[in-house]
Amino acid sequence: MFSNSVIRASSAITPARTRFAPSPTGYLHLGSLRTALFNYLLAKGTGGQFLLRIEDTDKKRTVEGAEEGIFDTLRWAGLQWDEGPLVGGEFGPYRQSERTELHRKHVDILLEEGHAYRCYCAPQRLEALALTRKHSGQSTDYDRHCLNSPPTASAAEPHVVRLKAPVQYPAYHDLVYGTITPGAQSHDHAIGAFEDPILLKSDGMPTYHLANVVDDHFMNITHVLRATEWMPSTPKHVHLYSCFGWKPPKFVHVGLLQDTQGKKLSKRTGDVFISEFREKGYLPEALNNFVALMGWSHAGESDILDIQKLVEQFSIDGLTTGNTKVEFGKLDYLQKQYARNRVMGGSGDKEILDAVEAQVRKRFGEKYLPYLQKLQISLFV
Repeated sequence: MFSNSVIRASSAITPARTRFAPSPTGYLHLGSLRTALFNYLLAKGTGGQFLLRIEDTDKKRTVEGAEEGIFDTLRWAGLQWDEGPLVGGEFGPYRQSERTELHRKHVDILLEEGHAYRCYCAPQRLEALALTRKHSGQSTDYDRHCLNSPPTASAAEPHVVRLKAPVQYPAYHDLVYGTITPGAQSHDHAIGAFEDPILLKSDGMPTYHLANVVDDHFMNITHVLRATEWMPSTPKHVHLYSCFGWKPPKFVHVGLLQDTQGKKLSKRTGDVFISEFREKGYLPEALNNFVALMGWSHAGESDILDIQKLVEQFSIDGLTTGNTKVEFGKLDYLQKQYARNRVMGGSGDKEILDAVEAQVRKRFGEKYLPYLQKLQISLFV
């Protein structure tokens, strides 16, 4: 769809392999769309590939129909993936639940090399430990009670596998935030408190930390672009790459989306799910343009940027630090511009008017006719 002539000089000057990796636990929201869009733009703008991977290892939280909703939403937005479910690819399978054999194989490697250990502690013991430490004002992290369990002993008993966390996780470079150096945990370790995150759950399924690293490596992902809420996890991932002897991808973190009061964007403060914007008749090009401007700046003269222009202009260097307050007035402005463009171009008239009529019917019922012409006119003015 896009020629290599659009490739821009930026922090990503070679073809990027990016991935959007949602969990099928509900509807995609504005933040999800922005993450998918930025990954798509980075890949297309550098002549690379955009992958879709479904992270469905937490079966308790999986919502029926959510996976199909992800496919439908991305296609509606015009963000067709090059590899992933429904389209295939040489680095599949693209559902994490179908890659568990690979994950377990690499857990075994960590166990054999002393980077991880099996933990047989019952939930009751862990709860009592955390409660006791909390009351004494100490860290509630694990005490490594099972650290010296033989690597191959009692593998059939219920257990989890924990990462043996270092005193200090390695520093890493983020292409937006610069060098990030985690603090040392010397004090916690001195009092017998160790983070030691779980890598493999008692049901044999991997946690996010393990599956994320293993799958990104074997899918040849070059850039991990995601929200800053994942920055605290990144040092763990960098450490895991080191344990396996792998070169980590480049990390790109973008700020969170907030309401006008600086709080996390939520249903209480306005629409957040893409399905809600679709139901109200917003056009995909308007919504893409809207979320692209959240946490990214460009050198162009106009903020009206269709997908082709976004691909041409997007650059990691334009991503900004900090969170972004969402102003929905901008979306309405963009909607009018794109609706006008569609009508003037002779395409999409029926789709737009059908959306208008549906919204008027929803608000006014069968008495909608007196309002329809007025609303149609305001859409294009």
